Amino acid sequence: MPTSSTLVTEDLPLRSKVQRLILGRVAFLLLLLMANLWRSTGIFSTTEPESADGLVIAFALTAGLSIIYFAALHFAPRIQEQVRIQLFIDLLLITWLVWLTGDIISPYVTLYIVLISVAGFFLGRAETLYFAIACALLFTLLSGLTAQNVLYSGSGEQPASRILQIVGVNNVAILLVGLLAARLSERRKLSEELKYAEEMFANLHVLHERIVESIGNGLITTDLVGRIYAFNRSAGEITGMNARDVIGKNIFELFGEEIRERVALSLDPHRTEAFAAVHFETNIEKGGGPDRVMISCSIVPLTGRSGQTNGLIMTCQDVTEVRSLEEEVRRSDRLAAVGRMAAGLAHEIRNPLGSMSSALQFLQERSDAPVDDVKLMDIVLRESDRMNSIITNFLAFARPAANGSGEHRDEIDVAAAIKDCLALVKHSPEVTNTHEFRLEVPDRPAKILADETQLKQVFWNLARNAVEAMPNGGTLTVRLAHAAGNRVLIEFTDAGVGMDDKMLDHVFEPFTSGSGGTGLGLSIVYKIVNDHGGTIDIQSTPGEGTRVTMVFREIIQDDE
Repeated sequence: MPTSSTLVTEDLPLRSKVQRLILGRVAFLLLLLMANLWRSTGIFSTTEPESADGLVIAFALTAGLSIIYFAALHFAPRIQEQVRIQLFIDLLLITWLVWLTGDIISPYVTLYIVLISVAGFFLGRAETLYFAIACALLFTLLSGLTAQNVLYSGSGEQPASRILQIVGVNNVAILLVGLLAARLSERRKLSEELKYAEEMFANLHVLHERIVESIGNGLITTDLVGRIYAFNRSAGEITGMNARDVIGKNIFELFGEEIRERVALSLDPHRTEAFAAVHFETNIEKGGGPDRVMISCSIVPLTGRSGQTNGLIMTCQDVTEVRSLEEEVRRSDRLAAVGRMAAGLAHEIRNPLGSMSSALQFLQERSDAPVDDVKLMDIVLRESDRMNSIITNFLAFARPAANGSGEHRDEIDVAAAIKDCLALVKHSPEVTNTHEFRLEVPDRPAKILADETQLKQVFWNLARNAVEAMPNGGTLTVRLAHAAGNRVLIEFTDAGVGMDDKMLDHVFEPFTSGSGGTGLGLSIVYKIVNDHGGTIDIQSTPGEGTRVTMVFREIIQDDE
């Protein structure tokens, strides 16, 4: 920050200005000398010969001192002190020149005014005033000494009244210019402080913007009525909105009216936890499209230095994936528990069930059994077979994942496996002429490492579910594609009855199927996909249909 006695704080700008001062001083004296010579040799010559001699001497002294000044600039660190010394030497040279050219009637008395004006650009307000007073005192002292004949007077004998008049007028002019130069110095100082403050503010503003933009969480600031006036890059990525589009809009348009109560709570002055953040989670449509994201938000009041609340600061974070992973962990825990129970029940039930089936077959083979008994036995055997099928599904569901040695996996062409399953599904009794099947495969084969039987079981269950979801007919579209990161994407999309959010929350849990099956189909699908290191996601809209998306790691061929 500039002080009252310095022009600038940086050495480089001050050094450059002092260099211009040195060169300007020499150039000014050179012009003055040339003008004096022209006047003294011209037709209107009024200048004494010694006047030109004095200027020549002053110019020579100034040129020699300039060399010293330039050397001092490169070797002496205290530049401001050099400025003071140079101005003081200029004052002595001007006084000497004035004495040499007629003292009180010298035409170079005005050089005091020029010197004071220059000092105003290099000195502070107080120093400029002191310098002007020094000029006036030195000129007054010179006039007094020449009037008393202590020094030789080039003006000759002058009345005391005239001497006082000339000295008074010149001193008034010198002091008046000193006041103006001091005022100019003060304004210059204020201008520099303002410029410095503006630069600091601009730097702080840039720093603030960079900090805000680099924050990983979304940051939104609003006024008290909820109008958005700051929206960082992360907030745009989370919400799918552009800052230019949302600034000036109301925050409730972006996050919905559900957060109005939370906003009011954060502004409540009677809260026990005053200025504490209000935390909540909400779902929003990303970018105004169909995709929804779960975001975790915190709202705190935005207060000024006086403590008055001026608005709100909201931070938000996309927790969609985190909540999805948490739900997947909970689902896996539930499935593991049910799987352990299923394994136990299957082993306990299967043995007596096998004995019952054998006994019924023995009784059925007796030729003297009544017809009605034979029919009942057929029913019991069929139901026994169905129970055995249920138990088989239980065992498939409860079987632990392969650890790399207990389960055989091969390189499977996914497109071929899907075609085999669709060929079987088309001949199912549930399929009618109103059902249509579409298969979209890429030009390059998609291969994964998998158990072929289990993989076909996944495709079979998904295709059967799609057909059952379209009792009045519709189109089942199966799309196979290569995805980024060496992945294979498989989509089963039907135009069936769809599912609501409540059903979707429990779609992979056992015994939640709305069909007449065992309720283990999608649970087994989820387990097989998970055991193969893949992911599965289901999106569904009631009345519009369901889309099942699976992603597996692809085997990259050597010739690719």
